[in-house]
Amino acid sequence: MDQAVPNSVSADRVTHSDLANAVRALSMDAVEQAKSGHPGLPMGAADMATVLFTKFLKYDATDTTWPDRDRFVLSAGHGSMLIYSLLHLTGVKGMTIDELKRFRQLDSKTPGHPENFMTPGVETTTGPLGQGIATAVGMAIAERMLNAEYGDDLVDHRTYVIASDGDLMEGISHEAIALAGHLKLNRLIVLFDDNGISIDGPLSLSDSVDQVKRFEAAGWRAVRVDGHDDKAIARALSRAQKSDRPTMIACKTTIGFGAPKKAGTSKAHGEPLGAEELAGAKAALGWKHAPFEIPENIRDAWAKAGKKGRRHRKAWAERLKALPAEKRAEFERRMKGMRPQGLSEAIAKLKDKLIAEPQNVATRKASEIALEVITEAVPELVLGSADLTPSNNTKTKNLTAISPGNYAGRYIHYGIREHGMAAAMNGMALHKGLVPAGATFLVFADYARPAMRIAALAGIPVTYVMTHDSIGLGEDGPTHQPVEHLASLRSMPKMRVYRPADAIETAECWQMALERTDGPNLLALTRQNLPQVRKEASRENLSATGAYELSPAEGKARATIFASGSEVEIALAAQKILAEQSFAVRVVSVPSLDLFLAQPEKVRARIIGDAPVKVAVEAAVRFGWDAVIGPDGIFVGMHGFGASAPYKDLYKHFGITAEAVAEHILRTHNL
Repeated sequence: MDQAVPNSVSADRVTHSDLANAVRALSMDAVEQAKSGHPGLPMGAADMATVLFTKFLKYDATDTTWPDRDRFVLSAGHGSMLIYSLLHLTGVKGMTIDELKRFRQLDSKTPGHPENFMTPGVETTTGPLGQGIATAVGMAIAERMLNAEYGDDLVDHRTYVIASDGDLMEGISHEAIALAGHLKLNRLIVLFDDNGISIDGPLSLSDSVDQVKRFEAAGWRAVRVDGHDDKAIARALSRAQKSDRPTMIACKTTIGFGAPKKAGTSKAHGEPLGAEELAGAKAALGWKHAPFEIPENIRDAWAKAGKKGRRHRKAWAERLKALPAEKRAEFERRMKGMRPQGLSEAIAKLKDKLIAEPQNVATRKASEIALEVITEAVPELVLGSADLTPSNNTKTKNLTAISPGNYAGRYIHYGIREHGMAAAMNGMALHKGLVPAGATFLVFADYARPAMRIAALAGIPVTYVMTHDSIGLGEDGPTHQPVEHLASLRSMPKMRVYRPADAIETAECWQMALERTDGPNLLALTRQNLPQVRKEASRENLSATGAYELSPAEGKARATIFASGSEVEIALAAQKILAEQSFAVRVVSVPSLDLFLAQPEKVRARIIGDAPVKVAVEAAVRFGWDAVIGPDGIFVGMHGFGASAPYKDLYKHFGITAEAVAEHILRTHNL
């Protein structure tokens, strides 16, 4: 192992080692005090991070949300003390020494992994490996797309990533780097902490991939440097800034750099060094200061680095101020995440048109009809699909696709990369200025789920358009027929799932999805055609409570049928069958079960009603519906996986028909 050369702090001159060792010392001290954490990565990556923050990052610690700042993503989120130390040393407001002392404690700004909603200066929540680098790809896409629209004066920055072996071993990294290489995102620069160690031990136990060659094969520029040579790192970064492709710099480092016994071993990865090893590391680094103590000259040098982007920020603010008022106001609106005022009026006009000219179409087609209007009303909406554009119906006539080197468009062909797409969408939304929506089949939510969970956890406003939402897709069979997915996604905190019944509900669900700014949305849409069940005009968004009475009973209701999506048609047909037998039934459409269950108790009670028999109809599993119909309620739906056949045959085979619903109700009532 290469040991650090002991360094004595000079009162007159602060060296690179002084600055890097301050990062190491704070990281070691915080982990030791918490008796929990990962000291090895901050110790090993301190040199590359120090070079980046002091010499290259366009960054002003006094304004961590300045739109044209460079973005920094610590993809290796387990090494969170690296970024917390950097934020503290550069002077980010609120990142006090006391917060570092409260590392991994309840409600501190220094949680166990970086979380953008808790810590100022953290661009995205990371921790699940691979998410950071993939999210950064979305940030880089957003920068180029906004640059194509607004020019260099307003949008001209880079996205930097520190990634670990683990990030690059995760499958999502393949999707992310392939997309970035294809699109030639030359403003994306990845510093790879190439320390050769994982939790189990040497990386050679499980991996022998040449990451440089791998990145080169994906269209990147990739180089190797000594990750403890500040001058070599600086040269590599300088060249990366001039590249016409994204760049990966493999920085060969020693995990736990400086620790006498644990450096270069898995023992430095995920546990405190211990008092003896900590003292030995500080001695090897020439660090003679008390825990959490930073000499004034080193603190001053770091504070100066934190302010070096101020002149860039002020010059940018002057350029923004000089813009025509209308263009400036539009840019500021978009960067604040505010939705255009014309959205609600556009939806209202579309609903009026649909009442006048009913559309009996699949809700995936109804979504396309809505998007033709919405994309005009919401210019920041960016659509895309994971290679299913003709099936998902997300490319409207007015959109053009971005391509390598040409980013003046609003549609993205993500390729067969559902996970990478979902993570890139997170990055685009976090960057600000764009509102991303991406599409695939509902069954493939499984492929995208880790990134979807990050969106829910971090409150990221993205929208997933997921079609082929049930056994209604037919012949492709059970591998493609989602039966458990609605329940699974509804159970995710802050995920909003919509399953509209017709063209009008689809428009209303799109409106709610786009107006929401505190979390992700999912539209589950059909492949098969559906009748338009809404017949009367309403300026009110009836779907806004998640459920509403669609068809009242003729007389006092003896049963209520609750249904979502394609099964609303079945519920209405069952109501008609029962009415012919003088059995009064009401039908409640439930476009969003999770939204409905989040309503106040009085609202839920009013919509659920007091009919003695309650039935839920959905071509999916029962899980979640008991909150509406009770454990003794009737459920007509799926109890296992689907099958391959024409969809009408499948509905009959699995007993999801109007006749079956009516029979269940009558049988229960007669008991």
